[in-house]
Amino acid sequence: RHRCCHRPTKIYEDGLQPSRKTEYLENYPGYGNICPPESCKPKPALQEDQGRMDGTTTFKSDYLPYEIVTRPFRPQAEYRPKSGKIDLGTIYQRDYNPHKIGPVTLARPRERKHTSEAKVDTVPTYRDHYRLWKSQRTESCKVERDYEPPSERFGNPSTFQDDYIPRQPNPPPSCKPCDAKLPEGPFDGNTIHRTAYVVHELEPLFVRPREEYKPSDQPFEDLTTHQRDFKGIPGEQAKSCKPENQKIGSDDPFKGTTEFQDRYQPYLVTVPELHKPTEYVPPTDKMDLKSSNRLDYIKHKVAPRAPIKPAPARKTTGPFQGKTTTKEDYQPWRVCPQGLIKKEEEIQKPTGKFASLTTFRSHYIPHQAKPPQSFKPVQAIPTGVPFKDETLYRTEYTPKKPEVCPGVNPGALGYVYVNTDPQGHKFYRQVSPERSGSSCSPGPEEVPAVS
Repeated sequence: RHRCCHRPTKIYEDGLQPSRKTEYLENYPGYGNICPPESCKPKPALQEDQGRMDGTTTFKSDYLPYEIVTRPFRPQAEYRPKSGKIDLGTIYQRDYNPHKIGPVTLARPRERKHTSEAKVDTVPTYRDHYRLWKSQRTESCKVERDYEPPSERFGNPSTFQDDYIPRQPNPPPSCKPCDAKLPEGPFDGNTIHRTAYVVHELEPLFVRPREEYKPSDQPFEDLTTHQRDFKGIPGEQAKSCKPENQKIGSDDPFKGTTEFQDRYQPYLVTVPELHKPTEYVPPTDKMDLKSSNRLDYIKHKVAPRAPIKPAPARKTTGPFQGKTTTKEDYQPWRVCPQGLIKKEEEIQKPTGKFASLTTFRSHYIPHQAKPPQSFKPVQAIPTGVPFKDETLYRTEYTPKKPEVCPGVNPGALGYVYVNTDPQGHKFYRQVSPERSGSSCSPGPEEVPAVS
């Protein structure tokens, strides 16, 4: 809803002067001698030069340098192992009492499906309470006017035509070179490379003569380090780390009832339709078994390849040498618990009472604050017409019949007590005559009541 103070560009000028006031000043009513608030915006004035800025701050003027003292170097104490045996006993091993572990009983209550033969009422509350109002179609307030094209030619200039001032362009200087005259006569294609190049004769490439292979007279040493140093000595068989098979279960007899037998309800199952396969009809034409491989293949006589089998290893009957470098050189060390390592305090704690005086408290000057001026309007005079507090919910509301809990009086409402679950909720079953039919029909519904 902003009103621009500038004169807009219109096709037809109405001759009115532009308004400098806003909609707020026109529609805002005045209250007594209260004037509108003055603007806090600073006036656009040039700031005079107030001299050079002093670079000293409160921190620079009040800061007192302290003498920096280097930390004393404490030599590391020599480690001396303690004598004695380590006590590996714990509080858990001392105070633990073993208990017999039995089968875990399920704490989950038995699931019951509450079914009912009653028909579901699918009418929602909105349909029950909603009343259709007869509404009339509102008429259009638009004034239909036929378009009449103007008879005179459009001659009002635009804002661009009024404000545009044509200027004479300054052409940029041309960077094109002057027209050079082409040389007369044929083109001379000689270059410095062609005139100064000297042709040299190439020498033939050196070819190294191939040496003839001369087999060695010495026998081949096929003995490896493994064959020379390895001694197949039999050793002890490794012990199994597998735990012993212990019986995990209970010796109580099986009760014979399962959760599936309690909760299962048989359903009527129809026999699936068997799909009859189509009869196989063998082809009458003869199959041509000739292929490109059979027609073009030429057999060759190839000798079978000799198997490459390693020579049998020699077995030794001596004792196994089970000594290793770790067994011979390793010595168990006695481990002692390390004491508490607490560093000495390098900075001493201050003594005396803490002075809680801050820079703000010492330099603060309290001023008496003026109460703000209230802009609350004068209380309007109430009308004498009574308030109409009727709503659509009050006029169209239909009260519902409250449901009675079966736990208050189960006998009068036709309910029989069934059982109580571990959480204390009582379940009641509605008494209904038995119906003849299949055994898969659901029983009467169990209704929970407040314990």
